[in-house]
Amino acid sequence: KRRNFLGMVFQSYYLVPELTAIENITLAGRIANGSSARSYEGRALELLERVGLGGRAKQIPGTLSGGERQRVAIARALIASPSVVLADEPTGNLDENTGDRVMELLGELCRESQTALILVTHNKRHAALADRQIHLVNGRLRLESDI
Repeated sequence: KRRNFLGMVFQSYYLVPELTAIENITLAGRIANGSSARSYEGRALELLERVGLGGRAKQIPGTLSGGERQRVAIARALIASPSVVLADEPTGNLDENTGDRVMELLGELCRESQTALILVTHNKRHAALADRQIHLVNGRLRLESDI
């Protein structure tokens, strides 16, 4: 099943507004593997530290900035150690500097965990970070080398 091997990062975060940052992250682990939230707390805290939000675990999304929400979403995508992370315009709602930092972090975490990252973006700088680029041109997929 998709939930067992695929993590997702969305442009609009899609965090549950009533849950804290750590609860949003552990919920994804519970859904992916059916384990208890408690079994994911250590990993969730570790991921929050890695994304620079170790002190914000108990905050609800409404008290976090856009960049902080996106970093929680990244931690959520990685909680179940997926083989692949799909990121759909993960910096679309962020200012340029925050977007660049979020992309650096996402790339670093995926490289470290040997997780494939499939990024959908209009940002040419972010696309240039990829090992391989595929463009959608007039409704057709084209490799960078074919353009």
